[in-house]
Formats: sequence, C-alpha cells, structure tokens
Amino acid sequence: MRIKQIAVSGLFGIFDHVIPLNMDERITIIHGPNGFGKTAILRILNSFFNSRYSELSAISFKKIKVEFDDSTSVEIIKNIHNPKESEKNNIVLNFYKPGSEPAPFSLKRTNSRSDMGFPSSILTDMIPGLERINSRKWLYIPTEETLSLEEVVERFENLLPSGLLVSNFKSKEEPEWLENLKSNIHIRLIESQRLLNFVPNRSARFSGGTPSMLSTVSAYSDELATLMQDKFKEYGTTSQSLDRTFPVRVVKQQPSADLTDEQLRHQLNELEATRSRLIEVGLLDKDEDSEFQIQPQDIDESTKNALSVYVEDVEKKLNVFADIASKIDLLRKIINNKFAYSYKEINFSKEKGFIFTTHYNSPLSNTKNLSPKDLSSGEQHELVLLYELLFKVQPNSLVLIDEPELSLHVGWQIQFLKDLQEITKLADLDVLMATHSPDIIQDRWDLTVELKGPEK
Repeated sequence: MRIKQIAVSGLFGIFDHVIPLNMDERITIIHGPNGFGKTAILRILNSFFNSRYSELSAISFKKIKVEFDDSTSVEIIKNIHNPKESEKNNIVLNFYKPGSEPAPFSLKRTNSRSDMGFPSSILTDMIPGLERINSRKWLYIPTEETLSLEEVVERFENLLPSGLLVSNFKSKEEPEWLENLKSNIHIRLIESQRLLNFVPNRSARFSGGTPSMLSTVSAYSDELATLMQDKFKEYGTTSQSLDRTFPVRVVKQQPSADLTDEQLRHQLNELEATRSRLIEVGLLDKDEDSEFQIQPQDIDESTKNALSVYVEDVEKKLNVFADIASKIDLLRKIINNKFAYSYKEINFSKEKGFIFTTHYNSPLSNTKNLSPKDLSSGEQHELVLLYELLFKVQPNSLVLIDEPELSLHVGWQIQFLKDLQEITKLADLDVLMATHSPDIIQDRWDLTVELKGPEK
C-alpha cells in the first residue's frame, strides 16, 4: 500500500496544494518559495502516520486528503464544531473506501496539564538542549523551535521515565481501519536538523537518569557496530549448525551428474569473491578467509560430492550478511567518492562502526585516524542522511527529506539525485523531499511539484 497523492487546503489559512507522487520513479520533489508550506506538509504526514497528534494539532491547516494506490483515502479535518459536544473536536478523520460509506473518527483534546503525571520543571533536566522560556513554552535550542508542553512530552517520550502520561489526545479505541492504515503505511521524516542525537542512559527510563547529546555520526557509528556484531553472531550460529551436520550430509549426498568440474570451480571462486568483499566492508575478519584452492586433478566423484555440500553450506553462511553488506558497500562507495576531495576515507569494523582516515600527510599530525568531529558539517550531513536511508528505514516506506542540500557544496548537490536513485532501488523506498536547490533537481523537473500561492 502506497501513498499516491496528497492534497492540503487552508495551509496557514492561505495555501491549497495538490501533490501527486511519482509512483514509477519513486522520487517526488516539492519546491517553492519560503513560507509556502513545504516543511509543514512533511510534518503533517509524519505526525499523522506516527500518531504524533499534538504536533499535528499545532500545524495550521484546514484539511488534508491522502489518497492510496488501492483507491482508498483518508481525510484529516481540523477544528470541526459538533453541536452535541461542549468543545471542538480538534481533529476529525474520514476514511473512504470504494462502495462504502465514509468511516468517521474523532480525536479529542484533553486537559493536558492535569493529565501530566510529573512536574513540568523536570523536562529541562531530562532533555539536553531544552530551555524553558515561560510557564507553558520551551525553546529546543538545536532546532530553535518553540514547543508547548504537549509537544515536548510527545517528541521526547523516549527520554522520559516510563509510566508518564505523554499524550494530550484521548479517544476511544482507534477503529480497525485506522490501525490497518498505520500498519501498512510507514513514514520516516529526516529533518533538516540531523547532526545531533540523544543517547539515553540505560537506566534513564527507570531511574530518571539524564540522557546525553552527541553527534549523530557518533551515535550511528555505535549503532552500526552493534548491527554488524549481531550479524556476525548470527553467522556463527548458522556455521555451527551446518558444521555439526556436515559429515552426515556428505555421506547421504547423492552423486550429481549434472555438476561439472568447471561449474564447481566457478562456484568456489564466487564464494572467495564474496568472502573478500565481506572482509573489505568489515563484516568478516581476515582469518575467516580460508582460501580454497582446488586443482583439476583433485576433483573426482567423491570429492565433488563433498565440495558440492561445502559450497551450499558456505552460501547459506555468507547469505546472512547479504543485506547489510550491500548497504555498507553502497554507503562506502558514495561516501568515499564525496570524501576523496578532502583526502578522507571511510571504512567499517564490527568494533567501531565507522572508521575515518586521512590520506593527507601533515607535518602537524602523525595520525591518520580521524574522529567524527574532524568531518565538516557537509560531510556529516551527507553521511547521516545516507545512513538513515539505508539502515533506519524499513522497505516500502515513504521517506520524507527536508532540505537535503544543507551544507552540501554544489558538486555534491548535483550528484545527490543519482545517489538517491541507487539507494531507493536497493532499500525499496519511496521518497518525498522538499528543496530550494535547482542543483539538486538538475534536469529532472519531471519529478517536481511546484507549490504556488493563491491566484491574485
């Protein structure tokens, strides 16, 4: 199930926009002057499909309709007054299915201040970068956003101790159609502020420990190291299981008249190439690379059977790494192509995740190793964005990217769309991005939707 078109009316009380998504090429670019609502549209989609209703309520619009490729659609209407209710229904949802009556559902705002089960004064202690500016407003310094109490609690729920009431919307149980919609449509927003990340203490959610803020590159480096270690453990478990039954399976293996000596040698060579690639991207250690050189005279009917079982086993073992290896390989190719201009290089290891080195020999430094803080802001933006697309988004998702051009020089902007096309194909994604940059678009204006103001 995929989003086919988005139509918003009364955005900021002024704008009406219709955005058809490119279903074939899977990349849609929205552009237009500042203040026309590019970022707001991305936030509306992210807020609704990820149940961030307080944030959805805070965005000024009258109605948005999202159409899907199965001919269904959902309509989100704000500030509809029901005479039977003493208060306004802040958000009303209508679900449309061919041949059926619309299915309505209301989300109602509660008295959030009385519902909060904790003193709001603890928020600045719990959330790095948050500063209180009055009794009901906070400034989030990294993004320079002013947030209400509800927005703070909703956005930083994962940093707060468990057991707190975090939603200022209360409703009866969500209808089945809404649950199905959210389970089938996966949205991830990559915001313009992407260089800082929170790392909660292990005990933060239970003991009230304070999380820390560090560069997103550092956080993702640690995260990738964990992913690589998990895959290596899975590889070990698979290897043990296969090795334990290998002798029995060799004995029971029926001779294969169809497998030629040449085919067998070709399969062995392919396995060695795969092993070498996995070593190169840091998933296997060099001592895992046991070259298997087979001479023509060494292959007879008995060894052929044993080797055919061996080939099948190794293929199963190495297949554990197939997905993550393809993603690391593409990330490394794109990043090293960009980093070459500044004499930097990225590699990977199970222990450290990202490894940055320099090829520039400086009399001021004997070290060739670099830390994430040695990368420029543009280099960090590029790495974070590509990592999110490859490793943090599940297949068949719609990824919303706000201002991908931030801190990128023109050469990188020109190459961005081609890199993105490779990533969407490998990771199986749709992308909707908002940009001001004609260098991002290049000659692909067929992928764009221009946001325009009302006719005068």
